[in-house]
Amino acid sequence: PRVDAAASIAAGAAAPAVDRRDASVPARVEAAGHALSREAAARYAWAAARLALGSIFLWAFLDKLFGLGHSTASADSVLNGGNPTKGFLGASVGPFSGIYHDIAGNVVVNVLFMAGLAFLGVALMSGVAMRLAAGAGALMMVLMWSASLPPANHVFMDEHLVYAIVLIGLALVKAGDTIGLGRIWSRSKLVRRLPWLE
Repeated sequence: PRVDAAASIAAGAAAPAVDRRDASVPARVEAAGHALSREAAARYAWAAARLALGSIFLWAFLDKLFGLGHSTASADSVLNGGNPTKGFLGASVGPFSGIYHDIAGNVVVNVLFMAGLAFLGVALMSGVAMRLAAGAGALMMVLMWSASLPPANHVFMDEHLVYAIVLIGLALVKAGDTIGLGRIWSRSKLVRRLPWLE
């Protein structure tokens, strides 16, 4: 009888501990599920931002190249002899206007500008070379910001600086890995040999 009583007491004492442990498992699983859901949502949100920004750069390149009629008339397209930087840089009125007026319409500047738009558009839409795109794109946006001074709607901030910040964020969170070719690109032999291309 004493053995039975001791066993009963031990069983009774152990039962609540098992129940508490079992009850905590669903809570932990649910919390982990919520965390994963938030992480997945964040990844897709960044991927959407990447695609949206990529479409802006890619469209700007195509519009200036072919003169699709949105902001560049067909007669002013690059293929028809148009100058993609003369209007923008020539209209600069900020503290650096003298510099930009001197290089407005320069052939080298035109080539670099168009190549930059094309590279950013393709890189962002595909999700490859995100670090390189972030660095080159942020530099390009800061230069365009300096040519646009003073901003029309803020003391110093405009869309160029916002784009630069977003580009850096896209690279930091590896936004090219979601709905993109970022993972495949980062595992390629070329990127392993030249990590700065990632």
